[in-house]
Amino acid sequence: MSDLRDRDERMGPGTYLTPEEAKEFHKLFITSFLIFTVVAIIAHFLVWNWRPWF
Repeated sequence: MSDLRDRDERMGPGTYLTPEEAKEFHKLFITSFLIFTVVAIIAHFLVWNWRPWF
């Protein structure tokens, strides 16, 4: 019976994350995305200074 109760705490159908785990994953995902975006902006700026494309 405890398995049924554990499944009720999970987020959405077909997922194995509790709400706390989902929030932690979301925070990590957003942080990683922001770091990637900043690196991409810096890379584009450096390439633009090296060889402007228009």
